Amino acid sequence: MAIEYDGSGFSGWQRLTEPGEPDMRGEPTLQAAVEQALGFVAGRPIEVVCAGRTDAGVHASCQVVHFDGPAHRDPRGWTLGTTSRLPPAICARWCIPVADDFHARFSARARRYRYSILNRAVRPALRRQYLSWERQPLDADAMHRAAQALLGENDFSAFRTVHCQAPHARRDLQFISVTRDDDIVHVEVQANAFLHHMVRNIVGSLLPVGRGEQPETWLGQLLAGRDRTVAGPTAPSAGLVFLGPRYPAECGLPAEVAL
Repeated sequence: MAIEYDGSGFSGWQRLTEPGEPDMRGEPTLQAAVEQALGFVAGRPIEVVCAGRTDAGVHASCQVVHFDGPAHRDPRGWTLGTTSRLPPAICARWCIPVADDFHARFSARARRYRYSILNRAVRPALRRQYLSWERQPLDADAMHRAAQALLGENDFSAFRTVHCQAPHARRDLQFISVTRDDDIVHVEVQANAFLHHMVRNIVGSLLPVGRGEQPETWLGQLLAGRDRTVAGPTAPSAGLVFLGPRYPAECGLPAEVAL
């Protein structure tokens, strides 16, 4: 199932309690909301596995989850029934039967994110939950050139949070671009997987290059140095959208999540 959500007001994707238990720790989680809606349609508790967990305030246009459900529900019923039980900030976009060995996380070969920055003197009013804001002029072309130093399989220790639980920091960054659309600068990035806060930390290190405070070679130096303490700050969560995972064609999923 593909899930679209506005992450504002949620404490992230991952459920903080056991399946079916109410969340008593503050803001709700996206996983708990999706499982509750699916459970209503299924008539029994449902547990989902996602392609990539997102942090508090991060959005998704195509999060993919898998679950085991009763065979007598058709895809349209799952999609519409689940959406009818979800809050306005979340919807199920589509649902497709998959092979028993499909896994939303482990079957994915890549994941893609977009980070959007409003680059003008005045903060945003409209779409503010989907945009970061930088008042100083940014040179998007310089940021793009600097970002190319990150391509390939590398140790991304300079761009992982100290709270990251991944066993190692090696990731294969397959694509990164920085483009400008009027007063919005977009950073798009695709990798086989991401470390905790990796995209936001890369953006935070690209901003000094865009402002002219650091040379274009700085990203390569940070990568080689593997020292998080000298890299840029973590960019705010509001500008980040998980565009979705990418799966091999044999998984039979829609083109937007296929390699």
